[in-house]
Amino acid sequence: MSEEEQIDFTIVTPSFNYAKYVRECIESVLTQEGVTFEHIVQDAGSTDGTLDILRSYPHLKLFVESDSGMSEGINRGFRKARGKWVMWLNTDDRLLPGALAAVKEFAEKHPEADIIHGAWNFVNPDGSIQRPMKALPFSTRMHIWYGTYVASTALFLRRETTIDQGILLDERFRYDMDGEFYARLGLAKKKFVHFNKLLADFRWHGDNLSAPNLEQTDMTAELKRQAQHREDAAIKRVYGYSFSKHSLNNILDGILREVYRMKKAVLYFTTPWEK
Repeated sequence: MSEEEQIDFTIVTPSFNYAKYVRECIESVLTQEGVTFEHIVQDAGSTDGTLDILRSYPHLKLFVESDSGMSEGINRGFRKARGKWVMWLNTDDRLLPGALAAVKEFAEKHPEADIIHGAWNFVNPDGSIQRPMKALPFSTRMHIWYGTYVASTALFLRRETTIDQGILLDERFRYDMDGEFYARLGLAKKKFVHFNKLLADFRWHGDNLSAPNLEQTDMTAELKRQAQHREDAAIKRVYGYSFSKHSLNNILDGILREVYRMKKAVLYFTTPWEK
């Protein structure tokens, strides 16, 4: 058996100035048991002590390279990946104990899966749990019109049928790169299989690229919100439906979002937790 065949997972971590959280992220992967893995870290040139922490872990495949943003950093890691399954785990997030072994066992029962997405916890900056979030059956249309309801921190890509086929993040996206990526995978008829078991923690704080920053009312926060909205709207216009009149698009977006909000609520109450 070749070295490549022996690697079950590649974890890709884009990194830039998150010394406060990065050790928890690295340790959450390092302590996984029952699987083989490689952990690739793409650091964009941290200056806050993050690199000192990363260099203290000799098992990491650390690459320090400037990039145009998170999407490019993740893509660079994806292209280096050798694992059968690939995920990206942000520096402020963490895998739960036993997550990779559970995904490996689940994947062996679902050879049809191109993407496996699991349940996750929203956690506070201090790591305490806010609430768990279920992994629901994936619908491309619901994803486009409701918005992203799967979490990259608990999502795994079969490398052979996704990344190796050149399906990567769109580097023009800064905030909703995962939403665009999953929409494109869905439209390419890639098979999403939900695994409703808690696999990871997503840390929610004001510095998240995708956080709404509702507590702030300054111009910087509002510009960020508007930029996120533009990316979400672009996904709907290109992958969904579009009228020539902008006002009709706004009405369409609102109606379909509410339709799929109701569908998501039904799915949440009818989808059982994995035993």
